[in-house]
This record gives sequence, C-alpha cells and structure tokens, in this order.
Amino acid sequence: MMDATADKVRHPYWPRNLLIPTYRANDRSMSEILAFLFSVSGVFLLVTWLITGRSGRLGTGRRLALCWFAVCGFIHCVIEGWFSAYYDVIPGDQSFLSQLWKEYSKGDSRYVIADNFTVCMETVTAMLWGPFSFWVVYAFLTNKPYRFVLQLIISIGQLYGAVLYFFLEHRDDYAHSEFGHPIYFWFYFVFMNFLWIVIPLTLIGDAWRQLSAAQIHTDNTKTKKTKRN
Repeated sequence: MMDATADKVRHPYWPRNLLIPTYRANDRSMSEILAFLFSVSGVFLLVTWLITGRSGRLGTGRRLALCWFAVCGFIHCVIEGWFSAYYDVIPGDQSFLSQLWKEYSKGDSRYVIADNFTVCMETVTAMLWGPFSFWVVYAFLTNKPYRFVLQLIISIGQLYGAVLYFFLEHRDDYAHSEFGHPIYFWFYFVFMNFLWIVIPLTLIGDAWRQLSAAQIHTDNTKTKKTKRN
C-alpha cells in the first residue's frame, strides 16, 4: 500500500515533506536553462568588455570589475526581478524564468516556497542593486567622481545579503537542499552564491583604498593651504 505522505510529495525539493500543491514539473531541461543563463551573462560580459576597452584609460582589473557589475545588473534586474514579481505563482508557472527558478530551487527550496527572507532580500536586490550595478558601469565610463562610492555601496549590499543568505540556511541545518549533492548543493547553492561574497569583498577593499587615497589628498591640500595662510 502506497504511503499517503509519499504520495503527496511529487516534487524534487528538500525537505522531502514539503507540500507544494501547485507544483508543475519543468518541461525545460537543466542544460537549456543553464545555457540561457550563462550565454546571456556571457553576452553582457563581452559587450561590457568591448565598451570599456574603447576609452583606453581603464586597466584590465577595472574592466573586469565593470563586466561583473554589468552581469550583476542583468541577474539582479531580470532574473531576481522576476522572482520578486512572481514568487507566488512560480511553482506552477511554466514561463522560462519561472522554470529557471524551479530548477535553482533544487539547491534551495526557500525560493519555491516563497520564504519571507528570500522574497524580501530579492526584492531589495532587484530594486536597488540591479539598477545601481548599471549605474556604476556608466559612472566609471564617464569618470564620475562618485563612482567608487557607488561601488562601495553596491558591494556592501551584495555582501550583506549573501552572508545572511548562507547564515540563515546554516541555522536551518541546510534543510532546503540535498546536502552534499555535487550540482544542487555545491554548484547551485554554494558556488553560485559564494561569488557574491568573494568578489564584493575584493571590490570593497578596492573602493576603500581609492577613497582613502582621495581623502589623504584632500587632507594634505587643506594642510598646505592652512600653512600658507
């Protein structure tokens, strides 16, 4: 006789006793979804690399940083923006981006159950860090004086969100993924999110150095003017 609880599961998410009554299985394969994500991200990266090379004043490291922000703008505004807008219908929706989120949820089922933290975090990310990411690319291309301030603000916001993302799941004993699975846990959950810790930390350090150097210059200029007077 079939167990009643097992009969209710009918989804690939963890913990296995989650009830998702509206869930419909994807009709798109993992390879199709990942190919879309990485190919579009690659286009943003390539276009930004080419555009930043035209000025001739941006070094390799700075150009790579702007490529990162361009890809972040796409992911935050489009991918995470979709989740923020349609989180309540994603489990049963067959739109491509909904299927992308259902695939990713195999590594973190908080997304397919519209967990309060993920909804709030992704809404802030889509509304702030997405547009700001495109803004910082523009600011560096046009040499705006506030460019490193923007870089610092965005990177701190991304880092804070990623730390909370991991820490809350750690507090839940990694219950929303198949712990140790090479794709769903290590690639989807760990690797794809750890990027938003390592890279923002690097960019925070970069902005810190640039802003500190500017402040030192300002302080020295004021000191020289005071001595002259």
